[in-house]
Amino acid sequence: MTDRRQAGLDVVAKMLSPEVAKALDGAARSPEFGAFIGELALRNVFSELWTRPGLDLRSRSLVTLSILIALRASDELEVHLLVALRNGLSLSEIEEVIYHASGYAGFPAASVARTTALTVFRKHKLVES
Repeated sequence: MTDRRQAGLDVVAKMLSPEVAKALDGAARSPEFGAFIGELALRNVFSELWTRPGLDLRSRSLVTLSILIALRASDELEVHLLVALRNGLSLSEIEEVIYHASGYAGFPAASVARTTALTVFRKHKLVES
């Protein structure tokens, strides 16, 4: 295993969980349809982007949330809302990202992000129902 790949696995373990890192590590060997997508995420996103110098994980989470909100990528946003909390963002900061996105990505995108965030945060008992 290369040092870059291991660095990517370490980032995944820290931001998501050791179990997710292990699953991504074995993705390329899986016969399951489309399983290689996990390997691509590991190589191209976590090993090459999240480990780069220049931005800390907290800053990368801010950028990632903003992009996912603009794309209305709710499934990925669900994951990255929790990643953002692990990377040091507070609930109120995430709330502000959603508000700010309304001015640049549009109200509908921010509204979808708010709904997604409420669902995730309620599920994990981070906000009241």
